Amino acid sequence: MSLGKRIDDLAILGGKPEFEYKLHVGRPNIGDREAFLARVNDMLDRKWLSNNGPYVQEFEARIAETLGVKHCVVMCNATLALEIAVRALGLSGEVIVPGFTAAATPHSLQWQYITPVFCDIKYATHNIDPDRVEDMITPRTTGILAVHLWGRPCDVEALQEIADRRGLKLLFDAAHAFGCTYKGKMIGGFGECEILSFHATKFLNSFEGGAVVTNDANLAHKARLMKVYGFEGPDNVIYIGTNAKMSEVCAAMGLTSLECLDDLISAYRANYLHYRKELAGIPGVSCIVYDDAVEKCNYQYLAVEVDGQTAGISRDLLVRLLHAENVLARRHFYPGCHKMEPYKSLFPHAGLLLPETEKLAARIMLLPTGTAVNVDEISRVCAIIRTAVENGPEITDRLNAQSGG
Repeated sequence: MSLGKRIDDLAILGGKPEFEYKLHVGRPNIGDREAFLARVNDMLDRKWLSNNGPYVQEFEARIAETLGVKHCVVMCNATLALEIAVRALGLSGEVIVPGFTAAATPHSLQWQYITPVFCDIKYATHNIDPDRVEDMITPRTTGILAVHLWGRPCDVEALQEIADRRGLKLLFDAAHAFGCTYKGKMIGGFGECEILSFHATKFLNSFEGGAVVTNDANLAHKARLMKVYGFEGPDNVIYIGTNAKMSEVCAAMGLTSLECLDDLISAYRANYLHYRKELAGIPGVSCIVYDDAVEKCNYQYLAVEVDGQTAGISRDLLVRLLHAENVLARRHFYPGCHKMEPYKSLFPHAGLLLPETEKLAARIMLLPTGTAVNVDEISRVCAIIRTAVENGPEITDRLNAQSGG
């Protein structure tokens, strides 16, 4: 083989890893280093490091302009942004969330003694199923917290219709969806508010960071108070709050990333198309579909579904093989929030209502992408996957023999 390995050369069976260094899912994009360092020097000269400095203000204005929303309130991370949005909206009792999401989504509720009610997804979209949302509403339900997974938008109109008819608040975890659209409109202005993430692993990063974006002036005002302990003015606390401020250095990184936005999306799109080409025809292995003829997308996540029965090798074993080759693929969001604490103890039978969530959690695998990965590396990663699938039963048998299984 010119790329990848023969079965006897696989590192997990005693060969040498294909990559001498590690390819990571979520490796940071740095952007224009000189532009960032110039901002850092300016910040140090100004000696304004936090407390709503000029870079934070500029970052908020640029995000709002990019997304076409009236208000952007940036914070030190997206989890606190979620918690503050939930509190500012006055949610209580129960809030419906998708079963397939990051732990931060339900945690933002449970942390505030609000019960997250897990709703199943539509397998075709990986997003919350509006038809199932209706089934989860009780007299204690106050809101719906939906997630635009992989940057592919939820069925916003169906969810908004339910929320309006049932008197519920609707907000979106848009951590994956910066720069994406729903019916031609930028994600960011839907529902009561949307929450963004600028974590280091996101394609637009500010080291650590998040934001509440909204067209509701009252909600934005509350969020601004809450992120600075509830202070309105230097010695006037009028609301309960916490410390969720973004620092100037993080805003400087966010601005630098934002200036590279088009280049970043182009890099992710090129990687996505190359993965699609290289994985085509491998039984049981398929990339999720981004259709930019329908919506604008950021291509941030290279999510692959592995049907173990068709592929002849399980998703979990394929991840083990890639790790042995120094390709740090990830299962996402395995095993599902409802199988993690405290939810597996609080709701031990939740899985009975989440068949599509559990099916997806057993199949999804994320592969490395971004500016740290080139097309030759992608070809080699895909060749390893092809070798593994072509020899799946034999690899499984040999590993079982090695372990005495």
